[in-house]
Amino acid sequence: MKQAAKRLTGFFVPVILMAVLLSACENDLKKVREISAKEFTNPVDSSMSVEVTYSDSARVKAVLQTPLLLDFKTVAKPYREMPRGIKITFYDKTLKIVSTVVSEYAVTSENDKIITLKKNVVVTNNEGDTFKSSELIWDSLKKLIYSNQPVVINKIDGTVLNYSNFKSNESGTDYSGDNGTGVIVTKGNITQ
Repeated sequence: MKQAAKRLTGFFVPVILMAVLLSACENDLKKVREISAKEFTNPVDSSMSVEVTYSDSARVKAVLQTPLLLDFKTVAKPYREMPRGIKITFYDKTLKIVSTVVSEYAVTSENDKIITLKKNVVVTNNEGDTFKSSELIWDSLKKLIYSNQPVVINKIDGTVLNYSNFKSNESGTDYSGDNGTGVIVTKGNITQ
């Protein structure tokens, strides 16, 4: 009798366990697609303490530094994301620093070579002027920095300019914007 009970227990325990496991499974296609989509958008590579040098005709143009770089190579439009911020230093032909750009977040497109900087973006040129915005875009192919967001420019002489948008060369020395307002500091008597 004991032997028959052992056989039944040995047979029924695995069957009951399998039934419980199978009844817990769910074949919800929507959930499967959600999981699949999440896995697809995960970065292929993640790197810490990254420094990238941009050059043109064997001349250093800029150096990009970020504490974390996420590389999304498997999506239709590959991109790199820098969720912990970025610093870009631009150089002239003699490797003198002409401007720096910092922000709390950045993303760059592999196809069009555009870097979009967001959250507390600050550009400082070699003259000491600072440009502040919530978003700036660096087009490395066109050699432009621009924004469709409001920009505040603080010049070293105390002049403060506000623009509804912004466009500049990479060094931040030749810039323009629309709907400009501000306080302009002058030297001497401007009425003469």
